[in-house]
Amino acid sequence: MGQSGRSRHQKRARAQAQQRNLEAYAAQPHSFVFARGRAGRGVRQLSLDLRRVMEPLTATRLQIRKKNSLKDCVAVAGPLGVTHFLILSKTETNIYFKLMRLPGGPTLTFRVNKYTLTRDVVSSLRRHRMHEQQFTHPPLLVLNSFGPLGMHVKLMATMFQNLFPSINVHKVNLNTIKRCLLINYNPDTQDLDFRHYSIKVVPVGASRGMKKLLQEKFPNMSRLQDISELLATGAGLSESEAEPDGEHNITELPQAIAGRGNMRAQQSAVRLTEIGPRMTLQLIKIQEGVGEGNVLFHSFVHKTEEELQAILAAKEEKLRLKAQRQDQQAQNVQRKQEQREAHRKKSLAGMKRARAEADGDSDAEDPGAPPEAERAGQQEEEDEAEYFRQAVGEEPDEDMFPKAQRRRSTRPPSKKQQLKQRRPDRGSDHRPPKAKGRPWGTQAKLGPRGAVQNYGRGRAQPPKRVA
Repeated sequence: MGQSGRSRHQKRARAQAQQRNLEAYAAQPHSFVFARGRAGRGVRQLSLDLRRVMEPLTATRLQIRKKNSLKDCVAVAGPLGVTHFLILSKTETNIYFKLMRLPGGPTLTFRVNKYTLTRDVVSSLRRHRMHEQQFTHPPLLVLNSFGPLGMHVKLMATMFQNLFPSINVHKVNLNTIKRCLLINYNPDTQDLDFRHYSIKVVPVGASRGMKKLLQEKFPNMSRLQDISELLATGAGLSESEAEPDGEHNITELPQAIAGRGNMRAQQSAVRLTEIGPRMTLQLIKIQEGVGEGNVLFHSFVHKTEEELQAILAAKEEKLRLKAQRQDQQAQNVQRKQEQREAHRKKSLAGMKRARAEADGDSDAEDPGAPPEAERAGQQEEEDEAEYFRQAVGEEPDEDMFPKAQRRRSTRPPSKKQQLKQRRPDRGSDHRPPKAKGRPWGTQAKLGPRGAVQNYGRGRAQPPKRVA
């Protein structure tokens, strides 16, 4: 029986392919799309539609709370590999759209002059083409009229290009291009038109009847004599079902595309169907950082060269003062640490010196007390021992007054001392010999009639009965 499953080389190749896919996915740009502040229902729905446009390289289920600040979003975006923020906000007068590049900027601020939600665009179409398979790949970005009109226009084009992964026209798979994002710049009004389309490729050169058969939508042929009438003239079909194609949308396919009749090196027509949302944007300003920093461009505020130099000098002075304060704080912290360390060492040295004075120096030889002090101490202990003899009437123990000289008493011993000498030592094992016979202090045992009973030697005789 042969070996089942994949071989070792197949497993290795599969693991390597998965690793390459993960690395390629991590290298692509990712984005967060959300609304901030009291945006309202319409602006929040617009942010969801814009998030739909940026799929699949965006956080589809992203939730931003009121207490989350922009710094929190930036801190979360770093580990996740997010490169762009698309933020919608609303004020009392206008709606603004901010495009931020992480982590260092710049930030482009647009004013939304007009917008239309996806549901409104789809409801206005007679036949729309929108399905889930279209959102498994990022859209194809098309920029129009972004010519050499200024550095701000060039920066806008670069920011929009970096929102999506780059495409190699020689290796791209046409089956992955299902959507198109068109951004058109109007030099006269300086507005941007934001449009989102669905792409459909159909073969050309066939009659309307042949297209119907290829689409598996069989028409009603009850009025026809032969099927050739349908293939030749397209009889029985409404004019609305046949969309006119021209040179503007007909091209020769470099590779086969999924769909009936879309073969390589054949003529096919590319049709676009708008699926929303729509926006009309106007650039307001460009900032250097993420939501802050120097203003590189402003549409309404224009400053002279002297004003720009003054602003730059003031900013440099502010940065210099900030750096000076930081250095001063660092020096203060270092100085306080050194003071604490010196105080700790000084305290430890004092504690060690006090302990040495209390215990004495064990390594040095004790010279002992002077003779005068010794004699004074001996005399004092002798006085105390004499006081003890007079008060108690006994000789003190040897360890009570070691320096005092022990005297031999010439007086006769007292009764207490004689009794103490007669008593045996309780701590020794010596016991006095047992006396023979019954001791005098023993109680006699009473009999049943009150007679005294004694057993052993010297037993008492029972009383005689009297007749």
